[in-house]
Amino acid sequence: MLTELETTLLGIMMMVIMLGMGASMTPRDFLIAFRKPKGILVGLLSQFAVMPFLGYLLAVALNLPPPLIVGLLLIACMPGGTTSNIFAYFSKGVLALSIMMTTVSTILAVVMVPLLLSFYSGMAGVTGDYVIPAANVAQVLVVLLVPTALGMVLRKVNANIGATIELIGSFMGVVVILFLIGSWVPRNYQLLLDTPVHVYFATISIGLVGMLFGYWVARGLAQDTNRSRTISLETGIQNGPLAVLVITLSFAGDMQQEVLLIPVLYSLFIVITSTFITLWYRRSATREALARDAAKVQAR
Repeated sequence: MLTELETTLLGIMMMVIMLGMGASMTPRDFLIAFRKPKGILVGLLSQFAVMPFLGYLLAVALNLPPPLIVGLLLIACMPGGTTSNIFAYFSKGVLALSIMMTTVSTILAVVMVPLLLSFYSGMAGVTGDYVIPAANVAQVLVVLLVPTALGMVLRKVNANIGATIELIGSFMGVVVILFLIGSWVPRNYQLLLDTPVHVYFATISIGLVGMLFGYWVARGLAQDTNRSRTISLETGIQNGPLAVLVITLSFAGDMQQEVLLIPVLYSLFIVITSTFITLWYRRSATREALARDAAKVQAR
């Protein structure tokens, strides 16, 4: 499903993405975030409570086989990806909140992802060779924190270099997904035709329903509509390329191909679904801004 060259390039691009994510942050950003942590905490609740449980429900309801369950649960347990920052920007969301959620969820993922994946895999009845060792997931995430820390150092040393790396890293998130689509789809078109409808349903639903729940969880916890839309995107847009990387380092041969199916399909469809959601959110933000302006004029 993925060639050796594609796997190597994916690993390199993930390093660049994490470097860019680190370059978007400074220690001061963390201090500010921890003084007013409610938005981030709400986002983390959606990320690490709502999404894994949703993945488990879909896996059980659709009676998926073990390799597809593992792929779906891995996507559901992943932290947010830098791609969500781009969609948050174009949706007129709160970009600082999106970046902080991505960074904090990636740091916490070192502990949370192995725990959640192990728990829900056991609940779903996944056993034997399809179980991803918690140590494998933790090691990949720890390694990826190194370029994140390096990015923060570069931002501290030279703000201009940091800003450039941040921009490159953010767009590299989209490049990775487009790269997977461009190289993978033509080679696997027959697989796409043969994939059952319920697998597509699970793949698309995990992102869309995650966004829906993320929005309403945020609204229920007193976040305004703009911050709720940001949390929504951050919840539904998971780090698909990272899930693919974990799988390629944990499995080989036919087993790898089976487990990869949902993460690769997710990376394909999340760009499409997020684009439509972003356009909708952007129109909503514009309407709200016009309504506020009109209210100010009337108040005068």
